[in-house]
Amino acid sequence: MSEHHIENIVFDLGGVLIDWNPRYLYSKIFKGEEEKMEWFLSHICTNEWNMEQDAGRSLEKGTDLLAKQYPQYAEEITAYYQRWEEMLHGEIKDTVLILNLLHSLNKKKLYALTNWSAETFPVAMRRFPFLKLFDGIVVSGSELTRKPYEKIYNILLDRYDIKAEESLFIDDNKENVEGALQVGFHAVHFKSPQLLKAELIKLQLLY
Repeated sequence: MSEHHIENIVFDLGGVLIDWNPRYLYSKIFKGEEEKMEWFLSHICTNEWNMEQDAGRSLEKGTDLLAKQYPQYAEEITAYYQRWEEMLHGEIKDTVLILNLLHSLNKKKLYALTNWSAETFPVAMRRFPFLKLFDGIVVSGSELTRKPYEKIYNILLDRYDIKAEESLFIDDNKENVEGALQVGFHAVHFKSPQLLKAELIKLQLLY
């Protein structure tokens, strides 16, 4: 694969460009009691539950369902989206530098494909000016589907009239990377900004 084959670079957001983690909020709620916090996040407000909101379920419905199921944790469950912005630690600066570099070269189209609730995404748009660098952004919550399902990759391809075989997909979630590969994307499993930069240099997308 050389840069001649890649015309589009598609970034995931959370974990790649944005440092989002519910632990930033719940370490405060559980007052640093790590064991209790980890139990709560693996048994109550789980990734699987949050992904339903990322796939289009309303925050209100998701919260109500869980609070009814675990009334003893209603307050902590409600805090998940009421205080959601406290989970945003900031941008991952070194990856944002890479994005800025790619944008300044002005050779490739830049897109974002993110699993994110449509209701909270406007907060990210307000908080992170670099999101305006993208030629297009597909937000799972607005599409009522999410990565790694084939449908969302095809939405990106169709909406912006791009080809998977001419696109490089970058994500920190291995399942999402595998989903992209199955649709025909080139893909990089993001582990650190430094390794990503090395990979982009190897592909002659950065110099």
